[in-house]
Amino acid sequence: MINPAELELLQQALATLAKGYEDLPTFTPDFDIQAASKVLQLVAERMQDNYPYYHPQYAGQMLKPPHAIARIAYAMSLWVNPNNHALDGGKASSALEKECIVQLGRMYGWDSPLGHLTGGGTMANLEALWVAGRLHPGKRIIASTQAHYTHSRISNVLGMPFSPVPVCNDGRMDLEAIESLLKAGDVGTIVATIGNTGLGAVDRLPEILDLARQYCARVHADAAYGGYFGLASQLRDETRAAYDCLTDVDSIVVDPHKHGLQPYGCGCVLFRNPDVGQFYKHDSPFTYFSSAELHLGEISLECSRPGAAAVALWATQHLFPLEKGGQFAEWLDTSLLAAQDFRQRLNASDHYQALMQPELDIVVYAVSAPDAKESSARARQVFSLAARKDLHLALIELPVELVHSYLPELDANAETVTGLRSVLMKPEHKDWLGQIMAILEDCAEEIG
Repeated sequence: MINPAELELLQQALATLAKGYEDLPTFTPDFDIQAASKVLQLVAERMQDNYPYYHPQYAGQMLKPPHAIARIAYAMSLWVNPNNHALDGGKASSALEKECIVQLGRMYGWDSPLGHLTGGGTMANLEALWVAGRLHPGKRIIASTQAHYTHSRISNVLGMPFSPVPVCNDGRMDLEAIESLLKAGDVGTIVATIGNTGLGAVDRLPEILDLARQYCARVHADAAYGGYFGLASQLRDETRAAYDCLTDVDSIVVDPHKHGLQPYGCGCVLFRNPDVGQFYKHDSPFTYFSSAELHLGEISLECSRPGAAAVALWATQHLFPLEKGGQFAEWLDTSLLAAQDFRQRLNASDHYQALMQPELDIVVYAVSAPDAKESSARARQVFSLAARKDLHLALIELPVELVHSYLPELDANAETVTGLRSVLMKPEHKDWLGQIMAILEDCAEEIG
């Protein structure tokens, strides 16, 4: 977990940083080292009460440790503690953020998008839907029933009507249901989820864009989870078609603190048309006077934002460029292959049944049983037993119809089925599938 080399690199970076302030008079803030040491030991002990998110046997929620380069750059920048709202609060880190936005935009085929980092995907989606509401005032937002719950909640916060769209058995939005809502004439924005957080499904973006053009609606791509996978080479053809169309959407959200190797919180919102910046325009009596250049606070609903997030992201993207065929893309491919391999191993077992074919690196599976209630009970038992064996999974509640389509012999004696879900977002997961599967089989044998 702890690599001493990281601490040495941090110390070297801090020494270089300090050279930039050598001309100032010496000033050392008062600091009681002994008192701080006692508190930090208490904090470290309290922090042991966490799941081992960094370890390959954590195969539950979408929690991924930041890369060492991001940790070190983030920590180093905290000695300055820049604020990327106005340039006088974060000169260097604001410049780094703007360069990051250019690089992220190019990943989607956009040369000059308007965008900035946010505290996470929720805030990024809020800004995207807020702009959508300004362009289509009073009009409805529609999103998948498997989309993140943030969309319905944000629509409520913004006072915009919202309608959920049912999904097909593959977890993607039903196109006929989308068109039915569009025909009502009051839909302003379709949210296409590029990797929904429950099932990892990628909505059918080419067809959604066709419908949006036909009915004059905007398309917002919530790619918070799956936004980087366009760089991968192991996508299914239908999934690849969705990524190839991202250049045509109106706005995109991606979370670098998921697959982008960053600490929390680091989200990002991008707009294809920079003209939407007009909606952010505001006056301030005390900021934006240090430079005629664009201040990031002038295109953001958030005010103070950690410049450290931009420093860490820039360092990571500099070390691992966002390009096809590079090291970063190779890691994404490894996770995709791990998900496909895991599904095959599950379906070769007498105790488990994988459901939809994974489009990204999320695998959803049920525990074999004669009926829905028993399958759910066994899934919860496996979840608890596996944790005691240091394998950490996630539970997911699924409509019984969806599960029944993959397990037709299952007696549908309940409306929902509790299944298991594994997010294989660490490259190391591929080499640990044998160990993970062995623990799963042990758990199933214990249940009987």
